[in-house]
Formats: sequence, structure tokens, C-alpha cells
Amino acid sequence: MSACICPRGSNRVCLVDLNHHRVGSGPTLVLIHGIGSRWQVWEPVLRRVASERDVIALDLPGFGASPMPPPGTPPGLPSLTHLVAEFLDGLGVQQPHVAGNSLGGWIALELAKQGRVRSATGLSPAGFYNDREAAYARLSLKSTVRTARLLAPRADRLTASPLVRMLTFSQVVAKPRMLGAADAAASVRALAEAPWFDDTLPAIAAERFAGGEAIQVPVTIAWGAKDRLLLPRQGRRAVRMIPGARLVTLTGCGHVPTYDDPEQVARVLLDGSCG
Repeated sequence: MSACICPRGSNRVCLVDLNHHRVGSGPTLVLIHGIGSRWQVWEPVLRRVASERDVIALDLPGFGASPMPPPGTPPGLPSLTHLVAEFLDGLGVQQPHVAGNSLGGWIALELAKQGRVRSATGLSPAGFYNDREAAYARLSLKSTVRTARLLAPRADRLTASPLVRMLTFSQVVAKPRMLGAADAAASVRALAEAPWFDDTLPAIAAERFAGGEAIQVPVTIAWGAKDRLLLPRQGRRAVRMIPGARLVTLTGCGHVPTYDDPEQVARVLLDGSCG
């Protein structure tokens, strides 16, 4: 269900009630997934992280089980960042730590620029590509979503095959064998059925991260050494653009590292949110 809190005729983006999962205790850590994904992408690391953090893993508007934003909401980073911030305000969550993967990592950094968070951790955050890299990522993701839409009606049967999982997920997961059949099928359906994917992809591919010097909180940039979607050299670009940011290499991990090495990712999330 969505609820607009903006005055009629206002230019502000309106609030959406986001589907989310909350678990654990300690300082609050908000986890934000990438485009076409869902909060469950964090499940491999949740038990480890929730032992030390109050974790809120959310579905972005128009993805997972969250509703679309109100009609007329423009796709792209400003809307997504605003909607997440309004959602957290609605929960009464002030100054949390925040971490995200890909698109979610970019949103985390935007929230840090606005002074809304205590720390920001980006796992292969989007927004640091040049024009050629952005075109490659956009074409790759368009191909991936086309495949997902073809597979979705028979996802449970098809993803039972390790070979199909490898062919379907090798672009974003370095070790597809670590992704179980049930998770693979659910991920395929989530991508295929995400109603805001087609509008969001070109919007974010046309944008670039900027203004990193405005960030006044600790920032961790962690990049999968085997990221085949957003190439690891973008990590070096990111820390040049954000003074004081630290760069961590996720050894043996791809673009979505939570399945490749949950323990390594959990350590990065905890270290990045310890202040």
C-alpha cells in the first residue's frame, strides 16, 4: 500500500510504504539491494550481521514486494533516495548506518551526502562508470531481464539445474553453485516481475555520482574482485571522488557478493558500521 504525504500540487516525491524485514539488535543498519533484486539477497549474511546490528533490509519501491511509487514519480536516484529517506523517517529511524549493493550502494552514498546516515558502505556501488562502462552495464542488464522473463514461468523447474543457474547468474555471482535452486527461482521471478525496472535502468545509466566531497561520515567502498558487471577499476574511481573513503577488495566475489562469501561480506558490513 502506498500513501502520499505531500500536499496536492507539490513537486515533492511522495512516501511509499516499503516491504522490509527487520531483525537483530544493536545500532541500526539499513541494507539496500540493487536494481531488479529484493531484500532476500542479504539473507546469507543476516544471521551474522543481526547478532550485532538492528538490521532493516528493505525492498526498493517498484521492486521485490514493495509497491510502485505514486503515479508521476520520476525514475532515478533522486526519487529512490527520497523515498527511502521518507520510509526511514516513517519508522522513526534517525541517523542509521546504511549499506547497499550496486544501485543500493549509490543510494547509500546519496543519503550520506544529505547527512542522513552515520556511515555508508557501498558494495560495488553504481554511478562510477564512464559512458562506455554505463552502456555495457545497461545492455548486460537488459539482456539479463529478457532472460529472466523467458525463464520466469518455469523458473522452479529450470533453476533446479546447476548448469542453468551457472548460465543465468554468472554475470553477477562469481560462484553460482552457492546459490540454491529455490533462491535462484525466486530471484528470477523478482527480476522478471519488477514493475519499475524498465524505467529505472535508463535513468540510472544516464546519471553519475558527484559531490563526494560533501560526505562527512565514514565511507567504505567494497568491490568484488570478480565483478563482471561493474568492473573493479570503478572502485578506485570511487575512492578518488570521496575524500577519506576506504577501498576494500572482496576476494573471490562477483557483483552480488552475498552468495559468494557471506562471512567476508558480513565482516565488511560490520566494520563499516562500527562507528
